[in-house]
Amino acid sequence: MGARMYDYDLFVIGAGSGGVRASRMAATFGAKVAVAEERDLGGTCVNVGCIPKKLLVYAAHFRDDFEDAAGFGWTLGERRIDWRTLLANKDREIERLNGVYRRLLQIAGVDIIEGRAHLVDAHTVAVGSARHSAEYILIACGGWPAMPDIPGIGHAITSNEAFHVDRLPERVLIVGGGYIAVEFATIFHGLGVNVTLLHRGPLFLRGFDDDVRSELAREMVKRGVALRFDARVERIEMTQGICHAQLADGCVLEAEEIMFATGRLPNTRGLGLENVGVTRNQKGAVVVDAYSRSTVPHIFAVGDCTDRLNLTPVAIAEGQAVAETLFHNNPTAPDHTNVPTAVFSYPNIGSVGLTEAAARTRYGTVDVYTSTFRPLKHTLSGRDERTFLKLVVDAATDRVVGCHMLGPDAGEVIQGFAVALKCGATKAQFDATIGIHPTIAEEFVTMRQKR
Repeated sequence: MGARMYDYDLFVIGAGSGGVRASRMAATFGAKVAVAEERDLGGTCVNVGCIPKKLLVYAAHFRDDFEDAAGFGWTLGERRIDWRTLLANKDREIERLNGVYRRLLQIAGVDIIEGRAHLVDAHTVAVGSARHSAEYILIACGGWPAMPDIPGIGHAITSNEAFHVDRLPERVLIVGGGYIAVEFATIFHGLGVNVTLLHRGPLFLRGFDDDVRSELAREMVKRGVALRFDARVERIEMTQGICHAQLADGCVLEAEEIMFATGRLPNTRGLGLENVGVTRNQKGAVVVDAYSRSTVPHIFAVGDCTDRLNLTPVAIAEGQAVAETLFHNNPTAPDHTNVPTAVFSYPNIGSVGLTEAAARTRYGTVDVYTSTFRPLKHTLSGRDERTFLKLVVDAATDRVVGCHMLGPDAGEVIQGFAVALKCGATKAQFDATIGIHPTIAEEFVTMRQKR
């Protein structure tokens, strides 16, 4: 790449999903790259996010499996969860993944620098007492749980600490209405904990399709999770190891643990961005253009610190695009349309495309198809659980613009239909596709009656 004016062609702050992908690919394209990380390699996803959460989801689901087995003729003995064994096994897997990330970076030739980085000037990054100059800088510092400023908040935990609590509590209060709150509510409930989920709004999971939100609320209540909407915690007190949460309506709830999952904010404080002219919005997110370029032309940002779509695969795509743009002569803007997502609740949610409300706003006239049924498995298990599927179609073009599911393995099912939506599939093409029988997924290609 010719003579270098700087120590590095690219210096990346943050070795999470986006930062690691950008680092590896830029190095593969011939750039000299360094990445600084103050915690563990892999960022939120690997250490206190997607991976450990999904492992706990698997653990919690065994309760259902054990209960359902009786309907299929199985007789099972005494069952109990050893929380510390689960955590130890989970930690061992996370440590393995940390090592995998380290090896991938080393193989690509990326210098790994441990410590909190900050910008000294527009082309200089400091980590501890060391200074490193770079032609381009990538901010990939992720996000961090946000906590409300209320009396006694120090007694509460966030999702970060939930992965490491010493013992499984008898009662948990979870405050929040996003996917993290919902997932941890079902995780703890599945592990035998008495769970109450509090949310300040009228219904959780804002941004997901309204029908799916309502159906999940019904299923969670049937399972025994207490849902309290339009509820707000004003104060927390601790007495003899018990948290007392005083609500705005005067009610006081007790639990061994209270967890706040009330959102995450970009982890951009203390990076010195304001000193070099990088603009952030009111939430602290780095403002970027379609190519992830900040207001300073040679400084880019990807992932949760930009607060666009805060999903691991999106951060990876954004990191790849930066490497392509800067070091592969291939200007690439990440595509944020029709990104599929899942909520690993019980039952799971899978979603891609527009909600019904968003589709009506964009297209005016839409056709809606829904199907609600009892899965074949539960005809023998006896479990009172319903699966819900929904298609939203632009009436003018017949194109399927939204695909939503509440049911077993919804994320696995929706991933395939995400390809169809990305390709612009029409309802007629869905109808012309023969389903696999008997599966839940086949319902998406057999729905004919408009709602």
